Amino acid sequence: MDDKNGPNKTIEKIISDTRIVMLGEEPARDSDNGHLEPGERKAAIEEAVRSILTHVGEDPEREGLKRTPHRVAKSYDELLAGYEMDPESVVNGALFDVEYDEMIVVKDIEFFSMCEHHMLPFFGKAHVAYIPGEKVIGLSKIPRIVEMFARRLQVQERMTTQIAELVEDILNPQGVAVVVEGSHMCSVMRGVKKEHARMVTSKMLGCFRKSDKTRNEFLQHVHQPQGSSIFKLHDLFQGGSRPPWYLTLLMRWLFF
Repeated sequence: MDDKNGPNKTIEKIISDTRIVMLGEEPARDSDNGHLEPGERKAAIEEAVRSILTHVGEDPEREGLKRTPHRVAKSYDELLAGYEMDPESVVNGALFDVEYDEMIVVKDIEFFSMCEHHMLPFFGKAHVAYIPGEKVIGLSKIPRIVEMFARRLQVQERMTTQIAELVEDILNPQGVAVVVEGSHMCSVMRGVKKEHARMVTSKMLGCFRKSDKTRNEFLQHVHQPQGSSIFKLHDLFQGGSRPPWYLTLLMRWLFF
């Protein structure tokens, strides 16, 4: 039953209205949903979830589902928190004058996002690099920028570009590079159902775009196995000699 009055169309309308409420977007039709206060917005999402449960054949009043609309609405506050974040508050003035003109790489930044096409999760790691101009940014701010753009309804291509362009706008560096690797539940749980397929996107700006050498150095950092940049005990002691026992314990505690 897929006619215009069928359950599939009803669910589509519910999900469409829910996205409008969550995003605060202007709907394509006359509505005030995009201007609801936070409490009203949460109530609207809860009602939409109840409608979805009903239209997929469930009983929203049974014990296991009674509080599901509330839980879903509450979870959206966290999953889609990026809409409430702005660059100024994220950076919070953490820009510093440092005489340094070599590459800075922050790699293996875990992220979790929501595909805007199916509202299913995608997640993975982001790798961000820049070569400073006059300023550097606090270390924690790069992951926070990734988080700000990830915690939205997204497509990976746009998220990658947004991260790179914001870092460029904030720092005016010599160049910015971003690589994002993501696993998408919309192609794992449904559709093509390929569990191990990953999507890789990149954005290169400034010297990373112009210089093959600079870009390749960044990509070497990205593909370097985790921990391989930290020196190992066997690098310190050549020719079969053994380190003192106390140094072995110290190194294991520090690096392994």
